[in-house]
Amino acid sequence: MLRVNVGCGGTPTPGWINFDNSLSVLIASAPGASWLTALLRRTRGDFVRKAKTNGIRWASATKLPLADASAEVVYTSHMLEHMEKIAARRFLAEARRVLAPRGVLRVVVPDLQRKVATYVEQGDADLFLESTLLSSDVPCTLAQRVRFVALGTRGHVWMYDARSLIRLLKRAGFVEIAAVAPGETRIENPGPLDLAERAEESIYVEASKP
Repeated sequence: MLRVNVGCGGTPTPGWINFDNSLSVLIASAPGASWLTALLRRTRGDFVRKAKTNGIRWASATKLPLADASAEVVYTSHMLEHMEKIAARRFLAEARRVLAPRGVLRVVVPDLQRKVATYVEQGDADLFLESTLLSSDVPCTLAQRVRFVALGTRGHVWMYDARSLIRLLKRAGFVEIAAVAPGETRIENPGPLDLAERAEESIYVEASKP
């Protein structure tokens, strides 16, 4: 049975199947990737090299190239908030499709409730709105516009607290849904999976396929 990290970004899980939809992953698999990498900004070039070294595979989260009921674990961290609600529902449908019965889905997202609590404590509206990443500057220069067309916005599209995320998973047909503390999991022998990834800002919710 497979273990899958969807939207792994720069933190793939060793020994798992790691998917990401970044342009960098496509570049890493292209002939002449070293030439393309040299033309990119340093941060993106580093990701291309990491994708190539770690075998990160390109895939859309809404159409995973995996067989039905082929995975025992699907994990995603800080991806769902970048998806519109309809795309998030499609991803969850895909996760349910590829999971075997009793398979575990673990979802990690930024905790909106924590951000709101910080705003209430500090009273800084600008800082709060910036922290949500729900808005971004309009691209003005040609380079910014080309980057936007190629990559889209890298900001957040939607945000969740534990209650709303649990509700979303329930509507997607998952069962045994619960928020868990950093470092805790129902995944048997999680191995190298980072169970406390971005713990200072995240909530962790796990669920099972019926």
